[in-house]
Amino acid sequence: MWSALSDHDLYERTVEVSVTRDSSGQIRIAALGQAVLIVISGPHIGQRTWLGEAPLSIGRSTACGLMLDIDSVSRQHARIDWTGAAHRVVDNGSTNGTFVNEHRVSDSVLTDGDRLGIGKVLLKYISGANIEASYHEEIQRLMRYDGLTGAFNKRYFEESLRGAVSLPVSSQRMLGLIVFDLDHFKSINDTHGHTAGDAVLRQVSEVVAGALAQGQVFGRVGGEEFAVLWPDVELSAMRELAERLRGAVESTEFAFEGTKIPVTLSLGVADRAPGGEKAEAFFERADTRLYEAKRAGRNRVC
Repeated sequence: MWSALSDHDLYERTVEVSVTRDSSGQIRIAALGQAVLIVISGPHIGQRTWLGEAPLSIGRSTACGLMLDIDSVSRQHARIDWTGAAHRVVDNGSTNGTFVNEHRVSDSVLTDGDRLGIGKVLLKYISGANIEASYHEEIQRLMRYDGLTGAFNKRYFEESLRGAVSLPVSSQRMLGLIVFDLDHFKSINDTHGHTAGDAVLRQVSEVVAGALAQGQVFGRVGGEEFAVLWPDVELSAMRELAERLRGAVESTEFAFEGTKIPVTLSLGVADRAPGGEKAEAFFERADTRLYEAKRAGRNRVC
């Protein structure tokens, strides 16, 4: 649902604070320590932790060098060691496991760009000679994109929608909007765990993004809720696109750690009403159609 300010928005503000509080001097000094971890999904997006030769403990305990105070993280979840040539992550027998690029690991060497999953927190490992530029590039990316799925984040999507509907009535273009979410997603989390749920969200996003064309704006607007904005399109074409997305997801075999997880979508479609309809009202109409699809049995377009 469209909201004035969500937790995700607050995390995005954290990204902005991270940028303003950093100085190039600090980053250059930290770069001598080999690498940096950046939170890209979960609480405190944009938080960074510099890595050097000293071990770094990660967990919910206040004694950890990187404290992640959420229930899905064990008190002493994992640690990162320096081998003399590379950093490696070691799982400390955590309840929910440690993942590198969605693969559960007990001990794994990290390479530049790896995604490190600690409970519901996703971190990115950045190393290399030009760590300062890589750090700032990642922060800028987080200002626009959702770290988990790669879709545009909620704030950027809402800004795009507001911009599209703000044209004067005399010059308004046609606009189509799809709002969709994953059916029974809570059951996926409850049955397979939140890490599996995150993997499914990422995989679904890849399928949807692969089915879209240039000019179609794809964003994550809630936990398992997404939206597609398409300018200059008739409602019939928007419905056809929604049906293609539904079919593409239904026919894809999703899996996590070897377990197949069936996934379907429910989708609501709307075109902008004449007469200067505001973005919030436009989104609400598409969202209402989504819930009609849910009530009608799911895995369908309304």
